[in-house]
Amino acid sequence: MIFPVYIWLGSLRIHPHILFESLAYAIAFRLLIFRLRKDAIAPSQRSSVIVGGMIGALIGAKLLVGLEHINFILQNQQQFLLLLLQGKTVVGALLGGLIGVELTKKIIGIHQSTGDVFVYPLIVGTAIGRIGCFLTGLSDRTYGIATQLPWSIDFGDGILRHPTQLYEILFLGLLIIFLQFRSRYHYQNGDLFKFYLISYFSFRFLVDFIKPDFHPFWGLSAIQVACLLTIVYYRHTISQIFQFKT
Repeated sequence: MIFPVYIWLGSLRIHPHILFESLAYAIAFRLLIFRLRKDAIAPSQRSSVIVGGMIGALIGAKLLVGLEHINFILQNQQQFLLLLLQGKTVVGALLGGLIGVELTKKIIGIHQSTGDVFVYPLIVGTAIGRIGCFLTGLSDRTYGIATQLPWSIDFGDGILRHPTQLYEILFLGLLIIFLQFRSRYHYQNGDLFKFYLISYFSFRFLVDFIKPDFHPFWGLSAIQVACLLTIVYYRHTISQIFQFKT
């Protein structure tokens, strides 16, 4: 396999990242619209929440990707600006979106949790997007460190690496199964989103140890620090994940 793996639609050659990122947004949005049919919040309020979350997600994705590659400020400022313009991170988007939603809720006076409807669209969208990350190869910078495991992948530089994008897709698939099983039992409004956030951030905290990232914060990357702080913030919810009450 030669990376990037371009997708041919007739005579049109499409970059995998563009194709699968577009599919991720489109499918996640359609799934969100479907889940909003049972939404208890007024449509005008939900629209405001979505807009606030989107703005926050954009800012968070760019801010955290800048912190993640802050070493380039001194080494290669042009590369840093390019990464800041083109790059984004799911963790930063989630945190930024969460902050944007909470600020919007305070402004318009919503006091109930609004995150549960976003969970499955986020999981599905992220998994689809990671297919594009995998097929893009080295330029996406989501690959893992070198390994001799049987399923290692050469993304084009002659080094066999952990296919961390595929690890994430597998994890997200298992997460959907777990959340479907967990949803059979009693949980409070908002718990589903917290379960998702803690689970995904725990995975990202662990998997980023096998990524060749810049680790300036006590051996941790900026993404790992963000994940760890979020897990600590929601620590009172962790025990509830494995409590099954009918």
